[in-house]
Amino acid sequence: MKWELNRASEIPLTKQIYQAIADKILSNLIAAGTLLPSVRNLSKELKVSTDTVIQAYRDLEKDGFITRLQGKGTFVNQREQKPLSKSPNTLPYAWQLSVQDYLPRAHFSNHAQSHEKNNLSISRIDPGLFPNRFIEKLISDELLQNSKSISTYGEIQGDKELREVYARYLKKEHKLKTSPQDLLITCGSQQGIELVAKSFVGPGDFIIVEAPTYPAAIDIFRSRGASIIQVPVDQQGLRVDLLDPLVEKYKPRLIYTIPNFQNPTGAVLSFPRRQELLHIAQRTNTLIVEDDPWSEIYFDGCPPLPLKSLDTYGHVIYLKGSKIIGPGCRIGVLAANGTLLSRLIAAKGLSDLGTPLLNQKVVSLLLESKRISTHTEKLRTALEIRRDMITEMLKKLPDVVTVNVPTGGLNYWITLPACVNTDNLLYEAKKEGVSFMPGSAFYAHAPECHHLRICFSSVDDYSLQDGVHKLFKVMNRAVKGRKE
Repeated sequence: MKWELNRASEIPLTKQIYQAIADKILSNLIAAGTLLPSVRNLSKELKVSTDTVIQAYRDLEKDGFITRLQGKGTFVNQREQKPLSKSPNTLPYAWQLSVQDYLPRAHFSNHAQSHEKNNLSISRIDPGLFPNRFIEKLISDELLQNSKSISTYGEIQGDKELREVYARYLKKEHKLKTSPQDLLITCGSQQGIELVAKSFVGPGDFIIVEAPTYPAAIDIFRSRGASIIQVPVDQQGLRVDLLDPLVEKYKPRLIYTIPNFQNPTGAVLSFPRRQELLHIAQRTNTLIVEDDPWSEIYFDGCPPLPLKSLDTYGHVIYLKGSKIIGPGCRIGVLAANGTLLSRLIAAKGLSDLGTPLLNQKVVSLLLESKRISTHTEKLRTALEIRRDMITEMLKKLPDVVTVNVPTGGLNYWITLPACVNTDNLLYEAKKEGVSFMPGSAFYAHAPECHHLRICFSSVDDYSLQDGVHKLFKVMNRAVKGRKE
């Protein structure tokens, strides 16, 4: 294990050690049965007192992460109810535990690999809802007309034609006036987050995120050694009224926000808050990273204009993916201005020398086709029907369970009584063939473990209803068991 304690943080060292080890266990970066460093060795490595490590280990044991055996050491507990074929310490690769890594957590990738039949954990759209035959023909036609698309490198900044198409699309759909020269094509919007982090965030830097927020963003920022400041979200989005003293005190490098159908809560940042957030950024020369994956998927009216559309001085870096067009193409677009963009293009070049050209050509054809508008309308209708169906089902949950009904996007955010830990609930759900994203994954630190997120668009209608029905049983048992 390797990580740096932030001695300037207001988070006690004991809690930092606890969170670092818990994150690695929850991410499966430390396997069940692993022997953890002794108290003496870990205190020496981290340059803290043995009492600090002892308290962290006690807290981890109390919460079920580890077991301390007198005379044998401290071991990671088996959390998922399935037998291990061998103890990790007896495997032929046991020596690899001595190889240090610099991954503080990987909650998102861990949960993204769920293989349950009723997979409600990942925010994605059921492949059956895409015009797959039409996309297949576009790929075939592109290869017939321009076979070099698969044998040629594209520009690092992105195919010029696609950047021109995206500029027109963003202006038409989001009133975002930008030029092709101000756009960078990425391998999905997540790469956009990573490029921003690699370019502008370093060890010890402070950044502000929503609480809760997108787990992969937390994973990326934590991997850069950043100290994350959490600001809560309510029904109108990020609590902008709490930002001023935090920005003044910590001088954050950036503020990361998902203003439209926020992941995971579904909240929409109100227009007055958007204006105030931008004013704060302009007044303090702070960057805003605006992640906008789902603004086209609205059910009760369009969300407000993007922050980027109000941005006069280039404080906002705007990210958009192709999730509603062709998620398998892994195409995203980043909009930025001035030297911010030139530095991000340089980071892109260091990362992969450019996004695959064939994928860019296909997305360009999709965005330019008349089919895209009808596809988006049909997709909204299909997902709204699913949203309404699941909302009716969720009404049968006990009164102590709170459900955020989304007005757009793909997710429900469900809050159970504080005594129910959804990390443990997940393992019970997996026995029934159902998966969801536990609430702990959405917090950088001090996680609230009584929430969960389910996606209502990731599987077909039958699997969705079947999965939610099974999840009901698991949640009801948990709530009833806590009452007793």
